[in-house]
Amino acid sequence: MLSNVIRSQDELHAPFGGVVPEIAARAHLQTLIPVIERALETAATRWEQVDGVAVTRGPGLVGCLLVGVNVAQAIGWARKLPVVGVSHLAAHVFAAQLEEPDLHPPLLGLVVSGGHSDLIRWQEDGSIGVIGRTRDDAAGEAFDKGARILGLPFPGGPAIDRLAAAGDPRAIAFPRPRAPGLDFSFSGVKTALLYEVRKRKALSEQERADLAASYQEAIVDALLQRVEAAQAQQLAPTIVIGGGVARNRRLREAAQQRLASRAHLVIPAPELCTDNAAMIGAAALIEWDGRGPDPVPFDADPSLGFA
Repeated sequence: MLSNVIRSQDELHAPFGGVVPEIAARAHLQTLIPVIERALETAATRWEQVDGVAVTRGPGLVGCLLVGVNVAQAIGWARKLPVVGVSHLAAHVFAAQLEEPDLHPPLLGLVVSGGHSDLIRWQEDGSIGVIGRTRDDAAGEAFDKGARILGLPFPGGPAIDRLAAAGDPRAIAFPRPRAPGLDFSFSGVKTALLYEVRKRKALSEQERADLAASYQEAIVDALLQRVEAAQAQQLAPTIVIGGGVARNRRLREAAQQRLASRAHLVIPAPELCTDNAAMIGAAALIEWDGRGPDPVPFDADPSLGFA
């Protein structure tokens, strides 16, 4: 990995308490070319040394996806380079190979982000099967909504993570979200937090920290319960956790405590958990080896799954 330039839009969306699709697409259009140029400069690489172009086809906001897909195919056409379109969900799993190149299937994966909470199995034949998913809110969405209830800034996940460090995770016995089988559900714990805040009316800083810590603990516990259940059923030798929520310090700590003795546990470095170019490149290398580059042109797919 020669460079991994990330341009965050958090500051643009913070005043609105969430991502505004039109603003996101416009910012993507304005910053994509400068980010590509900076990545080449950081890598000390010329265009003549580039062998191919990788791009996210989906899932995600269609405006942002269309910007990326069209720029990637334009570069491919102009430079006569092959283009590989990948799922950014699969890329969250494959990001683990950036730190452990010998990683191979079969393995269990937990992908947790603002829009997704999925349990997957990367099969021996290279395919990815979803064995559990959220029935309502994703874990990252639950963190963002919980942060708004607590009066914390956007993005909510990091804000709760910071505040929870000063709180007691056992202060409030929030319910552990449950759903059938290996699925997730986070709407109940979010509602429980809302009622708890309303009941208390004015919150001291310590009460707010205790609420954040207890709420975070409920979400983390629910995620790891499902991973433990899946591992008991699937007996996978390796477990990978990825996605933006995998930056959460409590999730990383609890995962080590609860899963490392069951299987080989891989959680990429925090900068490889949030959406980033390096994980798309890692996924593209795997896809390229399996099926080769994509026929051009191809379109973005905002509803794309893991394949």
